[in-house]
Amino acid sequence: MAFQARTRLPSIKLSNGLPNFCSPALRRRASMAQHRHVSLESYIVTPKELADALTKNVPTKISTAPRVVPVCASWFLPNDPEGRTGHSVFKQQRIPSARFFDLDAVKDHDSKYPHMLPTAEGFAKAMQDIGIRKDDEVVIYDSKELGIFSAPRVGWTFKVFGHSSVHLLNNFRLWVEQGYPIESGEVVAVVEEPSHYPTPQVDPEKVVKFAEVKDIAKDYGKEGAEGIQILDARPKGRWAGTAPEPRPGLSSGHIPGSMSVPHSELLDPKTGALLPSDELRRIFESKGVDPEKPIISSCGTGVTAAVIDAALGEADFGHANDRRLYDGSWTEWAQRVAERDRLISKEV
Repeated sequence: MAFQARTRLPSIKLSNGLPNFCSPALRRRASMAQHRHVSLESYIVTPKELADALTKNVPTKISTAPRVVPVCASWFLPNDPEGRTGHSVFKQQRIPSARFFDLDAVKDHDSKYPHMLPTAEGFAKAMQDIGIRKDDEVVIYDSKELGIFSAPRVGWTFKVFGHSSVHLLNNFRLWVEQGYPIESGEVVAVVEEPSHYPTPQVDPEKVVKFAEVKDIAKDYGKEGAEGIQILDARPKGRWAGTAPEPRPGLSSGHIPGSMSVPHSELLDPKTGALLPSDELRRIFESKGVDPEKPIISSCGTGVTAAVIDAALGEADFGHANDRRLYDGSWTEWAQRVAERDRLISKEV
């Protein structure tokens, strides 16, 4: 659709974002729309909480209030037996007005490791492309097929880049089963103002890099070591070295001293939703995780590590400032450590 040039009238924008030549009634309606905005309170939200927020925060052309925007983060492993992709299930079934975040596209394209964080400029461009504004309340959700899987990684990414209001839906399968609205088919582009998402600052305190993890692994078991805990979200067999990695040629095993916390154990087996906070806490305690020591989450490529991170937050387990994620995770680790370092452990 082409836009026609219009004569611009000189105006002064008022505090509600409307020009001064708008009628008092229109300004009152815009102000009411702003004050009606209802914010979601917790990081993990239920289908009912999201449905209520969407109902109470219906966007209008005159409102400048923050919007509640569902963001589909569905993603499947490259070797998915059914050949499914995130975008294909997004077209089949989605929350109305949802945007799609492509985990395979919004990443560091200069890295040989999959799903490494994008640059700040790359993240801002991705937000502009899908029409997300800096003040939007985004609610990230997963596929109905897998339950909680890749959405926590996208939620964590929003946090790393300082998005002030981000939430995780627990979960889309329940949204569908409980009869909340869905739509399907190709997404019809909606003409709207560009988001002008600013280039954000990265929060380095949420990210761990290879060199630090290597130092931690080398110090494991030594007197005076800091006691930083590494929790591995991969299936137990891959952590133990008894099952292969999905990527050909990549050794399985684990970082010395890491604990096996398969992400599937943190989910309800029927719904794929995160377990209640008290159950999550019991699981972490049963694994021997110490809430008083720093925690690093890891996995295959940094995706399901974020499931652990979200579960720790939901269980209020450990100190929020002491929870980080190893971005490169096992794919980087197994390719970068030298055999002579003996930093790939296996259970015999």
